[in-house]
Amino acid sequence: MEYQTIILGAGAAGMMCAAYSGGSTLVLDHACAPGEKIRISGGGRCNFTNLHAAPENFLSGNPHFCKSALARYTQWDFIDLVNRHGIAWHEKTLGQLFCDGSSKQIVALLVQELQQAGAELWLSTSVREVTKTADGFRVQVEREGTSRLLTCCNLVLASGGKSIPKMGATGLAYDIARQFGLGLSETRPALVPFTFPEGRFKPLAGVSLPTRLSNARASFDEALLFTHRGLSGPAVLQLSSYWHEGEAVSVNLIPDLPLYELLRAQRQQGGRKALTTELARHLPGRLVEALKLELSLDGNLADQSDARLETLCTALQNWQLTPSGTEGYRTAEVTLGGIDTDGLSSKTLQAKTVPGLYAIGEAVDVTGWLGGYNFQWAWSSGHAAGTAIADSRA
Repeated sequence: MEYQTIILGAGAAGMMCAAYSGGSTLVLDHACAPGEKIRISGGGRCNFTNLHAAPENFLSGNPHFCKSALARYTQWDFIDLVNRHGIAWHEKTLGQLFCDGSSKQIVALLVQELQQAGAELWLSTSVREVTKTADGFRVQVEREGTSRLLTCCNLVLASGGKSIPKMGATGLAYDIARQFGLGLSETRPALVPFTFPEGRFKPLAGVSLPTRLSNARASFDEALLFTHRGLSGPAVLQLSSYWHEGEAVSVNLIPDLPLYELLRAQRQQGGRKALTTELARHLPGRLVEALKLELSLDGNLADQSDARLETLCTALQNWQLTPSGTEGYRTAEVTLGGIDTDGLSSKTLQAKTVPGLYAIGEAVDVTGWLGGYNFQWAWSSGHAAGTAIADSRA
């Protein structure tokens, strides 16, 4: 069977590309339903973009690569598409936009868009082999127990990265890119919780508080959550993309709290009160109890000199922790790294040395922050490749 374009992956980027690449387009996916990562995202409501999406919110070996696609299809363009489909949405925090209803509405939007564009969608289809031909590509697939041979002029790698393997994530895009001589940057889990030696934070599991998490490369002011395995929450997920094995991270437990002044004032009014009792007014009680021995939180307020209070507050502002690792691809929201952008056109996402081969979405070495940024890259890169394919046929 002959097609103009075959897209490997019925995720956010792949379906977006199909909606703009014109007719004679086939989207393939091994899953039994399209957009599975969309469906589970945002607690089932899909954080589909961010009002503040800009190139500085993305990591890549080439920080300029994402600029063209993001500029040509912005968050406002996708918001307009959502509005045209009558999907109600709201801003949660920090520019993050969610569906009022279900993430399935975004999946339905994309399926409807690609079908209206004349594209086909084959699910439960496995790619067995891809080869280059004089006119394009030959793709051997297995569908419904039958082997089928497909041909196309354009092949789009949109099968994502390695994150969440239980949903079927594989390195297919990387394997094909490598087959055709495209470079790959190192991949690792991103937007992922930190792990610590067993039992390190077990007494604190479930405790959450606003923090500032930092290392030498980045700093984020968001919530931190203690878990049985270690640390999670938005601040941790954000910093994980900037963290390297063996590094310590700095945790500011009182980023916006003038604790030194508050403790000095309370010492004057209620000096007989235990230091831990007063601290528990400003920090979670279980956290204060856990830090009692580590920070020598003994005695009453009246026993604490100004120097001692200052030392305590400094310690709370710079709690040094060294994760033993992360939870890995099992829970990572995205994959950092991927198909090297040096081998791709930033305008069209087409391979520079393999005409007709495109790579988009998470498969590419462009990774966004937590909060809808990675979906925006999927929309923008999918649109860039799709319109480039449609223009080449005009």
